[in-house]
Amino acid sequence: MVDVFSILLGGLQFTNKGRRLNLAPKTSLLAALLFAVHPVHTECVAGIVGRADLLCALFFLLSFLGYCKAFRENKEGHHFSVFWVLVSVLLGAVAMLCKEQGITILGLNAVFDALVINKLNVLEFIQKLIRKDKLLENAGLLRKGLLFRITLLMSGGASILYIRWRIMGTGPPAFTEVDNPASFADSLFVRAINYNYYYSLNAWLLLCPWWLCFDWSMGCIPLIKSVSDWRIIALAALWFCLIGLICQALCSEDSHKRRILTLGLGFLIIPFLPASNLFFRVGFVVAERVIYLPSIGYCILFTYGFTLLSKQAKKKKILAVAVLGILLINVMRCALRSSQWRSEEQLFRSALSVCPLNAKVHYNVGKNLADKGNQSAAIKYYREAVRLNPKYVHAMNNLGNILKERNELQEAEELLSLAVQIQPDFAAAWMNLGIVQNSLRRFEEAEQSYWTAIKHRRKYPDCYYNLGRLYADLNRHIDALNAWRNATVLKPEHSLAWNNMIILLDNTGNLAQAEAVGREALELIPNDHSLMFSLANVLGKSQKYKESEALFLKAIKANPNAASYHGNLAVLYHRWGNLDLAKKHYEVSLKLDPTAPGTKENYNLLRRKLEQLQKKGGA
Repeated sequence: MVDVFSILLGGLQFTNKGRRLNLAPKTSLLAALLFAVHPVHTECVAGIVGRADLLCALFFLLSFLGYCKAFRENKEGHHFSVFWVLVSVLLGAVAMLCKEQGITILGLNAVFDALVINKLNVLEFIQKLIRKDKLLENAGLLRKGLLFRITLLMSGGASILYIRWRIMGTGPPAFTEVDNPASFADSLFVRAINYNYYYSLNAWLLLCPWWLCFDWSMGCIPLIKSVSDWRIIALAALWFCLIGLICQALCSEDSHKRRILTLGLGFLIIPFLPASNLFFRVGFVVAERVIYLPSIGYCILFTYGFTLLSKQAKKKKILAVAVLGILLINVMRCALRSSQWRSEEQLFRSALSVCPLNAKVHYNVGKNLADKGNQSAAIKYYREAVRLNPKYVHAMNNLGNILKERNELQEAEELLSLAVQIQPDFAAAWMNLGIVQNSLRRFEEAEQSYWTAIKHRRKYPDCYYNLGRLYADLNRHIDALNAWRNATVLKPEHSLAWNNMIILLDNTGNLAQAEAVGREALELIPNDHSLMFSLANVLGKSQKYKESEALFLKAIKANPNAASYHGNLAVLYHRWGNLDLAKKHYEVSLKLDPTAPGTKENYNLLRRKLEQLQKKGGA
């Protein structure tokens, strides 16, 4: 960034040996420091998804520096390196592959060429165009090769876009109203006024990056629907500042001022255009990551403003302290924000104070609490998410799941029914609705819900598993086995489906088939102790005691605190005639679970048998 800012703020000049001069060392360092500590960058740096933005920025800047190298031989631009222009285009293509914003560097390179290399006065150029002046060649545009270079840049950009179109197609991603409400507004006025309000919010985040949030969608920013809304002031302030800067950039008599202001505005506005909703709908309202590159323009304008003030200020030390204070505040804000990115809980909770109307924030806080087992608190946040967005089907689904686990089946069914009514292809909600209906013993409706879920998501092993459980409850054993087999075909490591197949075959007396299924399952999931346990039970009933014992011991080693494992091993020893070992494992099982009735009865039978044997031995 120091290199880039030295060119943007100091101009592009070389020594006789072709070495680039840094004509603005202090201001370029200040601008780079401001860029380095800007808190709006924490999302890109701390969030893994931000790697795309960082890589894009890297190749974006390399493309710019590569373009500057094209003029190393002659600073006037009479001679330039076509090779470095093409390298710049290639680096711009790589930047675009990282993030769509990357392609805007080609436009910025053209602006830089015109303003810095060719020292074009934009206002004079526009006036000549309006007058249809034929003396455009006098400006040296053709002589210095500007049009040729711009043609190279445009051709490169068009080729990149064509390749992208061939690979990805023309259709933009499908976004919903909650992602970007303004873009779905019927009125052009409402869309325009809200887009402009979003621009003012982005500008405010650059100026005052205190209110940072990982997600600004879902009602976080209510739509402006009339001119009486006080937030119109923000739009007016934004355009007042922009128009003032543009006028200075075009009309100032100071060529140095014109150049820096135009470049600053160019780097502020052009990289932001893909996120502006002007060319296509984007999937967010405000996103801090998309102002990573535009912040370069902000840093140029801020630093140049500081240099102008320092020239006029009598007490320069106060100004220097103020700038140092801004840098330190930004450092502290970065540290605080980075710490919030360290955990989901801190990140989601930090968003509550910034976007209390955002249903997704409440949903994420609730999900985080539910994952930690705090269901009561999770319910509160899920309910708030549904209240803020009555069509939030994912919140309804998760809330319905928790209520189902708490046996509040009636409300769970209402929520899940509403979710599938709002989004008929929501497979997970259909499956959960089926589970609730199964618990309510409405088996036909449950079966229909499961099949609807599978219709919308053909590869859905968990749904096949639950369908198998329904068939097992209805004693439709062949259907149950088929459903569980489908689950294991789609997901070979689906332990529960394998287990249920083994247990059902065992309970129906199909020991040979149960054994075959158990061995097949253990080949796929060799370290699953529950499968070892189920197969060990089958082998014990088939009187393959040695193999059964080995599997029981292996299962116990993997999960030593399972009372049923010790209890069933004791039963095996009891049948096998190893009474002392049976007694030992009965006792361990009862110690782990004193209330197990079957184990207690078997243990009492064993004790009586041992007492009888002792009496016989004594006689």
